[in-house]
Amino acid sequence: MGHMSGRPLDFGPPGPHLDAMSDKDYGDETARLSRQVRRFAKVGAGVGGLAAQLVGARVFGTQLDRGRHSADLKAALGGLKGPLMKSAQILATIPDALPPEYAEELRQLQSNAPPMGWHFVRRRMRGELGAGWQGAFASFDRAAAAAASLGQVHKATAMDGRELACKLQYPDMASTVEADLQQLKLAFSIYRRYDRAIDPSEIYTELADRLREELDYDREARHMALYRGMLKGEPGVRVPEVVAELSTARLLTMSWMEGSPLLDFVARVGDPESRNRVAMNMFRAWYVPFYNYGVIHGDPHLGNYSICQDGTVNLLDFGCIRVFEPSFVKGVIDLYKALRDGDRDLAVSAYETWGFKDLSSEMLEALNIWARFIYAPLLEDKPQRIMAEEGSMYGAKVAHRTHVALRRLGGVRPPREFVLMDRAAIGLGSVFMHLKAEINWHRMFHELVDDFDVTKLAKRQVRALKAAELPG
Repeated sequence: MGHMSGRPLDFGPPGPHLDAMSDKDYGDETARLSRQVRRFAKVGAGVGGLAAQLVGARVFGTQLDRGRHSADLKAALGGLKGPLMKSAQILATIPDALPPEYAEELRQLQSNAPPMGWHFVRRRMRGELGAGWQGAFASFDRAAAAAASLGQVHKATAMDGRELACKLQYPDMASTVEADLQQLKLAFSIYRRYDRAIDPSEIYTELADRLREELDYDREARHMALYRGMLKGEPGVRVPEVVAELSTARLLTMSWMEGSPLLDFVARVGDPESRNRVAMNMFRAWYVPFYNYGVIHGDPHLGNYSICQDGTVNLLDFGCIRVFEPSFVKGVIDLYKALRDGDRDLAVSAYETWGFKDLSSEMLEALNIWARFIYAPLLEDKPQRIMAEEGSMYGAKVAHRTHVALRRLGGVRPPREFVLMDRAAIGLGSVFMHLKAEINWHRMFHELVDDFDVTKLAKRQVRALKAAELPG
């Protein structure tokens, strides 16, 4: 439902309600949780064992060497090359969401995940393009230009001189993703044992569906075509062009996009005007597709885009794309209006549109604690930084207040559509905070929504999906 918060909706620490238990209840719950942690540790020796250490430190107060543990976590996740690593990437983009030891180690996973060697590359390329695959390129770099959770990218040159990026999927990723999803399900079940404020079942279903889609490079190629169409009128955003004859279901070849990682740009460019230009381009890259077509890019971590010298944003990865019902987009705008105008009935209508049911006044207010925080930059007609006055810890405090309220009311099951909306909001909020962007977010938002018409959006969406050969 949000747009630009710099904080995840993690609803605070997981264990405060244990203080209210009797000694016997506490002991029973601790014993059950201990058994589940041990079981989780057995599922995956590296990641499971490190997760058990974290849970032990958080719930039972055991000591943890954060510097050593963060390095171990990076090594385990980097080797995993799956959805748990992607979760780490998201966390690492959020200022102050993790202790600095963890953030620095995990941030390197954005673009420095350990690549696979030439033996894998040669075998993958031969399997996808045939024994004479090298003859299709004037040159092909042996060393990976970037490596991420599901694949790695090699720079190449086409026979006609075009610079290309070849994205190769790691071997046996379908079974790897399924195994990681089982670990994620187990992690959610452990979470639910000691905190029932949030029911993650819909969240898991959404993540599982999107992660499976990310393995289909044919689909990603169509996503790229979709974004080229939706953003063709945006001079501040560039989208690669697919080279279809050199692409398969596990090999995606596209035009090479030259640019710098965001944090390198931030370190190099100090003037506010340049930083604001990048922020505005990022805002439009994500929200022109959402408010005009009902489509969101759900993975704005630092490895999925780069920045040109003039502030233009290169979008590089299109595996995690979500298409929403037009009514969902209308609900996002309706909740903004409800918060702005104090319209309770409109707020209830917005939440019900998203799938919340039987909202009491207390539950409505609990949900609105977080909503007011998320929408705050949009409600004031003035240039401002994200959370400049409140400080970066303010979001965590609001999340904890929301968490306490939801837990007291018996908990809530967020609709699955919220997952990538919140993921995009968190990632973009992080970008804007890194850039120290000072912009009138209210006016940028209104430029997109003042002429909003849900019927027209539905028609645009159908046309755009059909042009990209994607299901409606």
